[in-house]
Amino acid sequence: MSGRRRRGPSDWGQASRVVAEAYFPHELHLVGGASQPRLTLRTLDLGPVLIGHVGWGADVAVECDYPGAYEVNMPLTGHLESRGRHSPVTSVPGQATVFRADTPSLISHWDATCTVLGVKFSSAWLEREAERVLGADRATTRVTLPDQLDLNSGQGLAWRQLVAGLAAHLRAPDLFGDSTLVRDQLAGALTAGFLLTGCPPGGRGATPQPRTVKRVVDAVRDDPGRPWTAGEMAELAGTSVRRLQEGFREWLDCTPTEYLVDIRLQRGHADLLADRTVTVSDVAARWGFSSASRFAAAYRRKYGCSPSEARR
Repeated sequence: MSGRRRRGPSDWGQASRVVAEAYFPHELHLVGGASQPRLTLRTLDLGPVLIGHVGWGADVAVECDYPGAYEVNMPLTGHLESRGRHSPVTSVPGQATVFRADTPSLISHWDATCTVLGVKFSSAWLEREAERVLGADRATTRVTLPDQLDLNSGQGLAWRQLVAGLAAHLRAPDLFGDSTLVRDQLAGALTAGFLLTGCPPGGRGATPQPRTVKRVVDAVRDDPGRPWTAGEMAELAGTSVRRLQEGFREWLDCTPTEYLVDIRLQRGHADLLADRTVTVSDVAARWGFSSASRFAAAYRRKYGCSPSEARR
């Protein structure tokens, strides 16, 4: 278990790089006229979960794709404005904003007085724990979680207090030494608490997907590069194309083909960042795109840049 405290970046470029190293690559935009950053950054690394205390000390906006991880930001002071899936979201103390993995997102205003406790969950870890804790298929996690959590009462308050208790160790990160057992237990408690807060019993996230949808989801995730057709997916599910589309719309808010393309893009995105020698054409072919140009166009729609630009 390790923790870090960053001090005194001399300019905004350096401040952005420090936060990117600890959390996510992002684009930082000054909203106000602050000439120098007054960055606050401490982190506590629990392996698949990272807790951080972050403040910029100035009015800023932040664009981020959250590659490979979910992020939950709880303002301790001030307010945090962002764009949710369907409407703007403003969080203040007692609330938290949820950002989904591998999804272009915008914090439109992180005000100068706002410091947050942030919790970063590895997407593979969170989705695996969602299956274990909720009995829900991992593919539902993205659409089940809300854009905002109420942390003023009930399970939300309990989870907020758990995070705050662990955050006390941001100033003493070596309290538990480097015990993997302790780290994993704490990460598990944080994750279970978050899932139970965001997906309460009786909600859609507590109910497994219908077998028709689950069969296709599992098959697509296992072999996204296969040249799937709508008919093949429907045959696998044991239903009609129309009924399968209706099931996907209800449970995943997309069609089977849209889901397949999204999984392919996620795999291609990971390959591009992991191996800078592989060509865009090779990645496109590996994950079932008919051409590099189609892959690039779909990639830009999802990530806001071309595959080549993503590597810079």
